[in-house]
Formats: sequence, structure tokens, C-alpha cells
Amino acid sequence: MEQITLLYGTGNPAKLKSMRCAVEPLGIRILGLCDMPIKPPSVNECGKDPLDNARLKAKAYHEFYDIPVFSCDSGLYFDNVPEKIQPGVNVRRVNGKSLTDDEMTEYYRGLVKKFGRLTARYRNAVCLILADGTVFESMDDNLSGNPFLLTDKPHYKKVEGYPLDRISLHIGTGKYYYDLSQEDYRAEESSADGWREFFRKALNL
Repeated sequence: MEQITLLYGTGNPAKLKSMRCAVEPLGIRILGLCDMPIKPPSVNECGKDPLDNARLKAKAYHEFYDIPVFSCDSGLYFDNVPEKIQPGVNVRRVNGKSLTDDEMTEYYRGLVKKFGRLTARYRNAVCLILADGTVFESMDDNLSGNPFLLTDKPHYKKVEGYPLDRISLHIGTGKYYYDLSQEDYRAEESSADGWREFFRKALNL
């Protein structure tokens, strides 16, 4: 059986690595935008929610490269904060400005200082477009991450593309995610199962 190859419409190396790990058991080959010979088009991510943005990106990259492609998007949501403070799909964009990793860490540290330790959750969405134009989409809860806490005290470790991990704490243990043991990780539910289920159904695997 010929291996399935999909383009993941992201330039974020950390997200690319994470998705490759998630779908590895399915035998899918995942390419990133960095693997393409031509620079990708700019996409205006103006959707009202993560699925809107995932759809916009997938359509743009499919039309440009003419190969099977999927794109994902996330929205960050907090418990018990005013609606105008909810980042939603604008996790990195604040007051019209796209923040660097360090600026993001500082901005969200500031929210914690203002509102106290925040309970947060990412809602994730995906849009997959196959070679024949068939579209599969999802923003189901099984793609979303577990609730976690944000603190105003950053971890010393940095991973490019994941600035909020520095201030994210596991609810069950109170530990930084960077400091979780293998046992903690095994006990932690993962959205990886949700991604595998999505691709398994869409690709008939």
C-alpha cells in the first residue's frame, strides 16, 4: 500500500513535530510548509473561530500547491474572565499587533497578575482537503487539550513556537508541563488520540 503524504499548512516547527508524532502510528507522511520548494501564500486569518481559520488556510494552500493539505487552528479560552479578554483565535495577536514569543509570555503573565491564576483550555480545529477536493473538517472536543493553569512565574526552559508552555501548569500536580514525569504524562489525556481518529476516518485507514 502506497504511503499517504499530506501537507500540513504550518510554518511552526514545534507544531509540525507534534503532529508527526501524533499520526506516526497511522503511517502518514507529513510535510510542512518549510519542505515546499515555493514560498507559501500569505493567508488572512480573519475567521471568527478556529475552524474558520483552519478552512481559510487549507483552501489557500490546496489551491496554491494542488496537493492534499490540512491546516489547523486553535483558540485559547479562559474560565471566569470578561469576554473582551478572551483570546479566542487571537492568541498571538493583541490590539492589532502580532506578538513575538517573549511578548506573548509577558502579556499572559500580565493577565495572571491582574485576574489571578487562570484556568485555560485550547479548542482545536482541522480542515483537510484531499486531491479530489473532498473536504473533512472538525472542531470536536476530542481535538481539544485538557484544561491547564497559567502562572505569572515563567519556567527557565523555552521552546520556539510554544511561548505559553513556559507559564503553563498541569492542574493535577501543579507542576510545569516541562517538569512532568513519564508517569504524569501517561496519566494525562492527550488530543493525539483525537487527531488519529480524525485522520483514520477521513482517510479510511
